[in-house]
Amino acid sequence: MNSPEPADDDAAAALTLLRKRYGYPSFRGPQAAVIASALAGRDSVVLMPTGGGKSLCYQIPALLRPGLGLVVSPLIALMQDQVAALRQLGIEAAFLNSSQAPAEQRAVLSALHSGALEILYVAPERLLQPATLTLLARHPLALIAIDEAHCVSQWGHDFRQEYLALGQLRQQFPDVPRMALTATADQRTRLEIAEKLELKSPDWFVSSFDRPNIAYTVTVKSDARAQLLEFLNSQRGAAGIVYCMTRDKTETTAAFLCTQGFTALPYHAGLNADQRATNQARFLREDAIVICATIAFGMGIDKPDVRFVAHLDLPKSIESYYQETGRAGRDGAPAEAWMIYGLQDVVRLRQMVEESTADEVHKRVERQKLDALLGWCEATTCRRRDLLAYFGDDYTHDCGNCDVCLQPPKTWDATVAAQQLLSCVYRTGQRFGAAHVIDVLLGKLSPKVAQHGHASLSTFGIGSAVAATAWRSVIRQLIVRGLLRADAEKFGALVLNAESRAVLRGEQTLFLREDEHPKRAGKKPRAAPLVGTAQADPLWEALRQCRKRLADAQGVPPYVIFHDSTLAAMVRARPGTSEALLEIPGVGQAKLARYGEEFLAVIGQARE
Repeated sequence: MNSPEPADDDAAAALTLLRKRYGYPSFRGPQAAVIASALAGRDSVVLMPTGGGKSLCYQIPALLRPGLGLVVSPLIALMQDQVAALRQLGIEAAFLNSSQAPAEQRAVLSALHSGALEILYVAPERLLQPATLTLLARHPLALIAIDEAHCVSQWGHDFRQEYLALGQLRQQFPDVPRMALTATADQRTRLEIAEKLELKSPDWFVSSFDRPNIAYTVTVKSDARAQLLEFLNSQRGAAGIVYCMTRDKTETTAAFLCTQGFTALPYHAGLNADQRATNQARFLREDAIVICATIAFGMGIDKPDVRFVAHLDLPKSIESYYQETGRAGRDGAPAEAWMIYGLQDVVRLRQMVEESTADEVHKRVERQKLDALLGWCEATTCRRRDLLAYFGDDYTHDCGNCDVCLQPPKTWDATVAAQQLLSCVYRTGQRFGAAHVIDVLLGKLSPKVAQHGHASLSTFGIGSAVAATAWRSVIRQLIVRGLLRADAEKFGALVLNAESRAVLRGEQTLFLREDEHPKRAGKKPRAAPLVGTAQADPLWEALRQCRKRLADAQGVPPYVIFHDSTLAAMVRARPGTSEALLEIPGVGQAKLARYGEEFLAVIGQARE
């Protein structure tokens, strides 16, 4: 990582801007070094976890360097959120994307022509239109920030074809520093970002991927709805996201949760645009909304107080999982990432890889990514250590904030059981799925067993001492370990492979996890809530109501006015003057001028 020393004048100007405009006393982590790199006119790659403050890294140099700050983002929701937040700070910002009516786009272009804009967000496909490039060439650019830069990688989890053409920005704007930012990228993806975007000797800023406030729990799927309800009952009154594999499942899950007293809304690409926008707006602006969504939802959501992310189905890779769970706990307060998975998830995802139209090279990479995720699910060591190791983080101790640390899993010698299972797969002709093989092992005379004469096999009933759920666990873990395969071309039929032989011959001892449903007691959050005891103070609710009223009047989410942490600081400090209010983190001069009088009045009433 290159860490350019900031020039004294630049460093002072950046810190002054942070304090006056944003209302924060100091930079966090590598922010100051990233800003110094941009102010020096250098390209950079910035990897920083969600909630780590990436937006400040490009917003401040965009404001300090002469010209327009250009931000490339594929995320309409993020553009809207960040532009709304910047305007609250008195910064002239706008966005251009497909969600706008022609009149709105003309207004933005007019502001650009007049030189009124300081920061412009634009979607990559809009930016790359010849007319847009020609227009921007007429205006000096301070900086080009390429957000969600992992989208350029064909090996990544969220590849976008239009990102491949962003490399031409080097030729179009050779003297403008470019900054590529992402929260999720393994080593291969990082290198591809720099290569495909044609960054010039970029400075590298790779922060730890650790989100210590997020507690990770992964357990085996048995009764999905009952398990989800048990988890969500501990989260009543909190906002969260439930991810599902299919559109239909998001709708049926939301409907079910509504019958259980939750305010749950579906979100998927099949809903009409107005319904998606309405559901997303409610999630951002109201309290305690649960969104049941496909992966079409969540990217670009700046909502800081998402307290949980639940997965009812496995994502496709560790990168996808990390990206989706990263939407929880952006405020640094304790949050939970909860996931259930089962044998059908494993089989279905492997089939999806094999049936895809990708070439064999890409399929091999997808298999490797899926194998890494499945191996992580079956981990018997600290989940955080294994998760961070995937991204190259050297995390040397157990976290104490995951299910494995809090309730270490038991293992059992499954060598004989595995031999029985593999032998049964072989003797039934490697033509049947898990359910039929388990029926044979249990000695269950099902119609299919009778039809194929499998009651006469030597393996019929040989596994009757093992429960059906345990056999499903054995099959799942053997597939994860590569000792058994579900053949997509045979509709998920179990088949042996070369690695199966060592187990069948007794040359390999096999210890597997015992599937248990971890209890939720005894969690040890490693990060104290930012709000803390402030919630017990009547002033807390009065400030929240004031914030909600102001937000509703402007049609923006409440956190755009002030974050919860800022309200909590007001409760603790009870400032009585404008000068004292300006000392509260998150209160800059623009917000003081806009809201100071009203919030001071609420605080004053609490003193009476």
